[in-house]
Amino acid sequence: MMALKVIKISLVSPAIPSVDQLILPLSFFDLVWLKINHTNRVIFYKLAESSGDSFYSLVLPKLERTLSLALSHFLPLSGQLKRDPQDPKPYIIISPQDNVSLTVAETEANFSHLSGKGIRHQTELRALVPELHVSSDSASVLSLQITLFANQGICMGITSNHAVLDGQTAVKFLRSWGHIFEHGEMPQDFHLPMVLDRTVINVPGELESKIFQLPQDKAFVRSLKLPSTKEMEDLLRITLELSQENVMKLRDRAKRESTRSDLHLSTFVLSYAYVLACMVKARGGDTDRPVPFMYVADFRDRLDPPVPASYLGNCVIPINICGYKAKTFLGEDGFVNVVEILSDSVRDLSSRGVESMWELYEEGRKKFDPSVETVMVVGSNRFGIYGSDFGWGRPVNTEIVTLSRHILFTMSERRDETNGVEIGMCLKKCEMDVFISLFQNGL
Repeated sequence: MMALKVIKISLVSPAIPSVDQLILPLSFFDLVWLKINHTNRVIFYKLAESSGDSFYSLVLPKLERTLSLALSHFLPLSGQLKRDPQDPKPYIIISPQDNVSLTVAETEANFSHLSGKGIRHQTELRALVPELHVSSDSASVLSLQITLFANQGICMGITSNHAVLDGQTAVKFLRSWGHIFEHGEMPQDFHLPMVLDRTVINVPGELESKIFQLPQDKAFVRSLKLPSTKEMEDLLRITLELSQENVMKLRDRAKRESTRSDLHLSTFVLSYAYVLACMVKARGGDTDRPVPFMYVADFRDRLDPPVPASYLGNCVIPINICGYKAKTFLGEDGFVNVVEILSDSVRDLSSRGVESMWELYEEGRKKFDPSVETVMVVGSNRFGIYGSDFGWGRPVNTEIVTLSRHILFTMSERRDETNGVEIGMCLKKCEMDVFISLFQNGL
């Protein structure tokens, strides 16, 4: 584990707190994520003024001050998730005395190594994200950590509670905070203030109660604590890139190898299909082993009426794809097989009404076998996370380092190109070398 010295822990309150106590119900989309691990992200910035003196006298006070201003526009992030023993459905409570924990730490670790895109140990990056306070009946929503690498840069570690916000909302908050830090005011094009009204989510009311009736979710109503996930020592991380040209070649290959002309060949589908095919081949093993995989679908534009861009909350659900064996993805046609499966799944979402959304979710939950490793993608190549600029330039690198017993990879836009994709992969050492070779040679 990386050596870290904690300098202080600040409690930062919104500059304009809630006037009264405000209670927000969780929507159907929030409840879906109630028992999912917290999201941990690290963002690395090179800093010209990263000597200890200038950081503590200039940068840190401004970070704390502008965080306070940003939180005023995102009040639920400083609130608490609460649970009443008499009611299975938790809620968000926002009070005038709310705050967010900001840990300030220092390390002598190598900034270039940790912020680079080469191979690193997952445990090194995990030290850079803070814990969220969680008890059986109360949970924080957001926790932050700023780690100083003296004379090199800083790492911003963010841990957020997925039951309150999805990735799109989290990135909007970070970009807003960065803009206030650099320009002293909120950005004009960010659709603010944020909408907290849950009635903009037009989903049949009975869907929420159905969540609590799923057989495997009986325990989920009794505590806000999450199931523990064991840290694996030998997990390695790497960031690999698909350029715009790579994506175009994958699109041409899918058209050439498939007999179908109706495929949905988005950058997301092509990138996911390529990663999955490489990973199944890298792992080898029994060709009859099941290979379930999952992605997250955004319903902001799929509901009627569409959800406002400024809505603060979840609008995504996991889509589980089961029933396929490794042999489907192992041969020369492995890539095109995944393209066709994902393409059909994404297209099917667009044609479904909101009522059938529950069937989709329920079916996925019933088929989900926790004992079988599932391939999961988190993040998106459309969030614009590299736009989180505090005036120090674009982040050097950013990664999601959430713990999972499943195979988790991340997707984001490329730092230095408009239409490329960055893939953050986390695998065991024995699988990583083979995966990198397959990924690079296949292009």
